[in-house]
This record gives sequence, C-alpha cells and structure tokens, in this order.
Amino acid sequence: MIKITAVDPQDLPAILRIERLGFNEAEAGTAAQYQARINQLADTFLAARDADQLVGFIVGPVVDARFKYIEDWMYEANVQNRAQPGGNQMIQTIAVDPDYRGQGIGSSLLQAIEKQAIQNQRHHIALTCLLDRVPFYEKNGYVNQGIAASAHAGEVWYNMIKLLPSQPHSLG
Repeated sequence: MIKITAVDPQDLPAILRIERLGFNEAEAGTAAQYQARINQLADTFLAARDADQLVGFIVGPVVDARFKYIEDWMYEANVQNRAQPGGNQMIQTIAVDPDYRGQGIGSSLLQAIEKQAIQNQRHHIALTCLLDRVPFYEKNGYVNQGIAASAHAGEVWYNMIKLLPSQPHSLG
C-alpha cells in the first residue's frame, strides 16, 4: 500500500534517482537544488512510499498571490515557503518511479498537496508541464492556461492551474 508522507533528508538519493528516470539532463534538478528544497520546503515536499521505498514525490514553494504561474527563477533560487495562510502553491516537480506508474500515485500526490493547500487557504496550485502531460493534469482538475513564458531546458511548457475551493478568484 502506498503512503504519502513528509520527505526525509535521507530520501535525497532516491529522489535524484527518480528525477533522472523521469526528466532529461537539462530538465532535471541537481543534487544541490534538491538538498535546498528538502531544507527549505519540507512542509510542501511530499513523498510516496511503498513500505520503506520512496517511489514518487512532489515539491514546490508557496509564494505570494502576485505570482500566478510558476516562473523559471523559482527553480534556481532558494525560495522560502510563505509562512502565513494565503498565497499560491507552486509545483516544481512531480515524479513517479517508472516501475510504479499507472497506479494512481501521481494523482495521490496531487491530492495530498491540494489538501495541504486548502488547509492553508492557498488560492490556487500552479505548475508547468510538457504538452503530452496536459491530459493527466486536466484529469486531475487543472486547467490549461496555454504556453508558459518558461525557457527551462529549451522545451515548450504549458501553464496549468487548479483553483482551490472557498477562495474568491478568477483565471483572467
């Protein structure tokens, strides 16, 4: 049975292994970036575990509401989570071990971070993805906002947003 837990600093090697299985070298985060995320985003860095084995993860900062979409600088800078309620939950990465794909783990990770975001009165969740992943996020309630301004890894990324309940918002 898969459990969603907080990330542990000892998870770094498993995180890097899964990251490299799911992303090419230009797209993948570095060991230093993931170490910083473990240290600074611990409350929004969740792990999917099959017994003691890490099989997936999701991570991203909580930022001020003025940031509607995830931006390239958020991958490079050591972003601190916004402490107080409000703001927006960004997702830098969601990744699942290829041997565990197709079992709903990615959707479970999205649901877990959404639950946290609702509890902390976040306005919406935002991420970018490649075109072939848009249907997965749409199935999970995200709305495609079109091509992102991102130049990350020389790819064409799409902005995806999920509005959260009990918050006044507009996608305009």
